[in-house]
Amino acid sequence: MGIRVYRRSSDGGWRRADGVPHLIMRRVVVIGGGLAGLTAALRLAPDTDVVVLDAQPRLGGQILTEWQDPLTVERGAEGFVFRSEAVPRLAAEVGLHADLIGQSVVQSYGFDGDRLRVLGPGEAAAFLGFQVPRGDLGKGIRSFRQGMGSLVRALETHLHGRADVRTDTTATSVEIQERGVRVIAGNDAFEAHGVVVATQARDAARLLASVTPRAAILATAPTLSSVAVELAFPRDAVDHPLDGTGFVVAESAQREGLRACTFTSAKFIARCPPSLALLRLFFRPEPFELSGPQALDDATWCRRAVDGLGRVLRLTGAPSGSWVSRWPAALPQFSDSYRSAVANVEAALEGKPIALAGAAFHGSGIDAAVRSGERAARRLAQPPAAS
Repeated sequence: MGIRVYRRSSDGGWRRADGVPHLIMRRVVVIGGGLAGLTAALRLAPDTDVVVLDAQPRLGGQILTEWQDPLTVERGAEGFVFRSEAVPRLAAEVGLHADLIGQSVVQSYGFDGDRLRVLGPGEAAAFLGFQVPRGDLGKGIRSFRQGMGSLVRALETHLHGRADVRTDTTATSVEIQERGVRVIAGNDAFEAHGVVVATQARDAARLLASVTPRAAILATAPTLSSVAVELAFPRDAVDHPLDGTGFVVAESAQREGLRACTFTSAKFIARCPPSLALLRLFFRPEPFELSGPQALDDATWCRRAVDGLGRVLRLTGAPSGSWVSRWPAALPQFSDSYRSAVANVEAALEGKPIALAGAAFHGSGIDAAVRSGERAARRLAQPPAAS
């Protein structure tokens, strides 16, 4: 089967075209439907034909909220830095400003292997090896009343009818053309004036291989994996006041990869009824625990979570619900050498209608993803060259 080339038709939809389409309107393809890609699409959509391609069956990337009435379960990112201006601004534009919430509590605990103790501002981050700006100490994070997934849902709603959004669609290459850029996705080709690459770094290396040899360095981007296990307990089965955001585990006391626990039901309002406690445990898995013949199943991760929790808190009953979320190679590590590598790739893309966006390139976290998507949109929001 040959390649099908798509062009924008007069009714606003994408239609198959015979031959190479003549580009008469500004058009941008966004590869990646995570928060950075969706933000870029929203910023471009008012006066640009936009198509969004995502390889997964859903949008949102590392934001994934599951709603099981009466529970709101975060399976991905749980919030964004308190100081963020970009996320509240975006929320206001999509009608969510009234749903912004902060933490109900800010006190945190640390577990040293023997006991829990209350930590001072910034100590929780220090336990985990994070650097927190002085202005952020003690402020925690913000989220949305119905979870971070409500932001993705609102973005989808606002893009409906304004962009062609396709899930289960894997882009395989980006090619520079005389009139712009061509994106190949399976048997389809999309002609455009510009492309936003909002993927993981390794995927960007593959997509941009024919554009610049410098992109190959992105395939070696350092990353970490994470596994999160959310447990729902009857409230009276957890013998602790849960009067904090959760606890972090000192490195010397970590067992089976357990690094931290969020007291979800205490940290954010309305995530579950008072009769339940939601506790979310975070693990740093070994590579073999996520794939291959030794990969751990959900039951094993849940057992690890219950055992690890039992080392820290007194449990008098079993969980009534559990959710295991695996995030392989999802957390970028921003060393000086990697920042330099990204800068070199972006220098090679200078003058080309291609922009990188997302946590893989411009800093981890929700706030950084939004700002990165906005930056990519600004870079590509230029009138097309006369054709």
